[in-house]
Amino acid sequence: MTEDESLQLAIHEPVSLSAYDIAWPALFEQERERLLQRFSGLLLDVQHFGSTAVPGLAAKPIIDILVGVASMAVADALIEPVTSAGYSSSAEFNQTLIDRRWFMRHAEGRRTHHLHMVVMGSAEWRRRLLFRDVLRADPDLAERYAALKQALALEHAADRERYTDAKAAFVAALVGDA
Repeated sequence: MTEDESLQLAIHEPVSLSAYDIAWPALFEQERERLLQRFSGLLLDVQHFGSTAVPGLAAKPIIDILVGVASMAVADALIEPVTSAGYSSSAEFNQTLIDRRWFMRHAEGRRTHHLHMVVMGSAEWRRRLLFRDVLRADPDLAERYAALKQALALEHAADRERYTDAKAAFVAALVGDA
């Protein structure tokens, strides 16, 4: 499979959840170290977030990485270097984002990592980490979220944006504006 074929399959990959995998934290740590070595001094912090960062929670098997930078200008300056480091990005999609930049790694037609670059300490930074921490601290709440995700994954298997948008009310109820 060519790189372009793999990318196209990954872009259109259906929403599918997997049982929690104990390898996810190690996969995050491996990528975290690679990013910190490659972008030493530019990345202020690199955190594992999203469902793969919550022990026991079913998730799309994609490692979500939150990267803190000093400003959105730094984030914009890192777009080309991050894509040179094995990530893909959509200029069109990123132009719609005010408070973050988004990147994806893939292999063999499947998404492996999503990287979200935000200003360190911003509301977006705090909101994403707070959601992770709330789910880690409350197994009953995590189970409710898992049930919602399962239902939405079935309903929106072919539409990632609708799947993500449909989870927004649950997330907002927990963290608001952080």
